[in-house]
Amino acid sequence: MLHILRQGDELEAAYGLREEGCRLDKATRYLRTSLAVLVTLACIYLLGQLRSFFHDIWAVLQALVIPFVASLVVTYLLQPVVEMLHRRRVPRGAAILIIYFTAAVLVAVALLDSIPVFARQLSQLVKDLPGVVADIDRWIDEISRRKDGLPDALRLGVESGLTSVEQQVVQFASGITGWLTGTVNTLFALFLVPFLVFYMLKDGRAIGRALVGLFPPQRREQVREVLHGIDDTLGRYVRGQLLVMLAVFLLTYAGLLVVGMPYAFVLALIVGITNVIPYLGPFLGAAPGLLLALTISPWLALKVLIVNVVVQQCEGNLISPQIMGRTLDLHPLAIVAAVIIGGELAGVLGLVLAVPTLAVAKVVWSHVRASRHPPDGPPSGGNAGFDKSPANS
Repeated sequence: MLHILRQGDELEAAYGLREEGCRLDKATRYLRTSLAVLVTLACIYLLGQLRSFFHDIWAVLQALVIPFVASLVVTYLLQPVVEMLHRRRVPRGAAILIIYFTAAVLVAVALLDSIPVFARQLSQLVKDLPGVVADIDRWIDEISRRKDGLPDALRLGVESGLTSVEQQVVQFASGITGWLTGTVNTLFALFLVPFLVFYMLKDGRAIGRALVGLFPPQRREQVREVLHGIDDTLGRYVRGQLLVMLAVFLLTYAGLLVVGMPYAFVLALIVGITNVIPYLGPFLGAAPGLLLALTISPWLALKVLIVNVVVQQCEGNLISPQIMGRTLDLHPLAIVAAVIIGGELAGVLGLVLAVPTLAVAKVVWSHVRASRHPPDGPPSGGNAGFDKSPANS
């Protein structure tokens, strides 16, 4: 009997120790989580204090980032064709030169057809822009004259809104010249793109092996898997996004031609390019067309609005699901947050690069988490952009 009581006391003591250990584990987890949140907030605060310093650095790096990003996009577009020719026993360098020659011919034909239309509409748009700004100023003056009969609170709100709109219009008109100047500098930087693309396509495998070789031997397989995941994700995103942009441009151009909107080619091109920005892009792309249509007639503005709504509905419900599918598998809130942060940090380029950067971070985090809790089966393979053979160490 005493033996049974002693065993019961021991079990009760062990159970109490186990409960105490669970409480300590929970307290430790809460403490670690709280410290992680505090450290993250402190880092964000410090980055905010150093924002001007990073802005100066970014102004220098931007001259390098633009050509490399453009080269990466073109590389992902041409990579499947190069691999197909290489599998047919065409040397990689010769395959790249064949693609360059074919692309040069196609681009020359396309430019010969589109440049006159684009140049004519753009020059007409620049010529008519002062008149458009003057029309908007007249509208603002007309609304300003009619606001006197409104209640004081509403009148003050209207005055504040009109002042803001007028400032935005003036800034937009004055920013056209600066944008054209920056475009010339960007075109000069993009002159390097064909050379960078050639070496990326020709030596992509060697670049991948060199990156893997920088890590310790026991980590190289994990690094190789991460590079495969990044290569596969970025390749599918770039190729799919450009196809979506092309489809949006063609649909918008056709719709604007049907409703009789002037400058249809230029406006459709703006809609197609801005479509690369998630959620915000359609509004940014549709705004110039709507403002120009309002200077002609409200009925035309309504038609242009309908065209943009129909195109965006087709893009969201038909084109993107078929082309992109669930390529990135990112939550919409995460995409919106990334776009806002990217726009704050790097302007327009940050808006464009926010989603692929978030996708790369997700791939890296998924592989890091998988390395801590490895699955039962072997790791999955990757894209052809990086050689999966063992690195030459």
